[in-house]
Amino acid sequence: MNASDQVLFDKIKQLPPQRLAEVEDFVDFLRTRENEQRLAIVAAKASEASFAQVWDNGDDAAYDRM
Repeated sequence: MNASDQVLFDKIKQLPPQRLAEVEDFVDFLRTRENEQRLAIVAAKASEASFAQVWDNGDDAAYDRM
């Protein structure tokens, strides 16, 4: 654990129980959002091969030059 971790933990320890529940909910929200972003990135990478045929063609290249 580094110094900034300890500072954060000390601040959290000073909160009343109701606020601790809010902090936990917020942390859960952040973790969920992070997981959703990772999933979106993985899905985009997985679809690149499928879309390559659509993106890499003469018509698309002409559109790209516009």
